[in-house]
Amino acid sequence: MTTTVPPARRTGPAARWRHRRLARSPLGLLAWGVLALFVLVLVAGPWVVPVDPLAQDSEALLPWGSAGHLLGTDELGRDVLSRVLTGGRPLLVVSIGSAVAAAALGTVLGLLAGYCGGVVDSLVMRVVDVLLAFPLVLVAILMVAVLGGGTTNTLIAITVSQVPFCARLVRNLTLAQVNLDYVRSARALGTAGPVIAVREVLPNLVGPLLVNTTSSLAVTAGLSSALSYLGLGQDASSPDWGYMVRSGQELIFSNPSLALLPGLLITVFAVAANLAGDDLRDAVDTGGAA
Repeated sequence: MTTTVPPARRTGPAARWRHRRLARSPLGLLAWGVLALFVLVLVAGPWVVPVDPLAQDSEALLPWGSAGHLLGTDELGRDVLSRVLTGGRPLLVVSIGSAVAAAALGTVLGLLAGYCGGVVDSLVMRVVDVLLAFPLVLVAILMVAVLGGGTTNTLIAITVSQVPFCARLVRNLTLAQVNLDYVRSARALGTAGPVIAVREVLPNLVGPLLVNTTSSLAVTAGLSSALSYLGLGQDASSPDWGYMVRSGQELIFSNPSLALLPGLLITVFAVAANLAGDDLRDAVDTGGAA
């Protein structure tokens, strides 16, 4: 009689991820839906409302619902709706780009420090400690002051300010993994250290990294808006939500929507990113326990 031995159940990261599901709560579903709507509208919006955001109407400060200007115009006669749809693009590019770039660089540094230990760990963490000693906004302002304004330089500046947080997180997570049995087994089999770090340790850090990256969108969006508000982000002639808040506050009593509308959109995006990060954290925790 032949006994059939069932295949061993796979318990690696790929198997555990199959048990994880996003949007388990209505609030999580709403958060992901809002983020998806932001991406969709900001990417396709300028083509849906094909009005040049820099074109000036003959009359300034047209009210909501005016002919050809659904949300009216600003103090220079520029279409508000077109500027809102176009002005969100720099925030979207900078916030998502800097969050992903910071996660990538922070993962490399944190994995290197946590796995190698010793002098490498001390060197990397001392650099991280120096950067963490300064406020985020100050680091970003100093970087922009050195590099200059613009979307690319703003993205670089915010990335540098976020890397230390991700590096410290990955380093702590790696330290919790390097002494586990699967790492010891790989070392006993003669597997090279870099291979162990990338193929064995890194997959077990994916969940916390995704949670941290998603949650950091709120921070990077806030920093991007703050730099634009201070006049250090986009060029003043280009639509940008942060700069629109700054210019609109001068007319807060005569036309409050010029400042409140972009400010509200920035807040909604940041809150949705935070809630999406919480939902992703719940999914990761539940999947890990499955």
